[in-house]
Amino acid sequence: QVQLVESGGGLVQAGGSLRLSCAASGRTDSGYAVGWFRQAPGKEREFVGYITWSGGMILYADSAKGRFTISRDNAKNTVYLQMKSLKPEDTAVYYCAADVVPSRSPNVWRYWGQGTQVTVSS
Repeated sequence: QVQLVESGGGLVQAGGSLRLSCAASGRTDSGYAVGWFRQAPGKEREFVGYITWSGGMILYADSAKGRFTISRDNAKNTVYLQMKSLKPEDTAVYYCAADVVPSRSPNVWRYWGQGTQVTVSS
């Protein structure tokens, strides 16, 4: 079992930056990849990006490329989502998820955090 807790969300103006954190506890020695997803009101959960355990592979959604950066510090059991040049359309609840095999689909990830709200004002 892996427990995930996101933090770092908040209200920011368009063009601003935020860094989200995803802290893991439990069986963190199992080599889990971590993914970031977001869900806006009335919309389906959307893939943002993921990072493998080693950090050797990082994949981003087109909407995140060039603006978002995923990194991880395995010594701290924490994965980060650095977001810059934020737009109002980035407003959503952001979730991190963990599993051994990463995927763009949210349906295959077994472990999820509770989410953190990001609101970008225009």
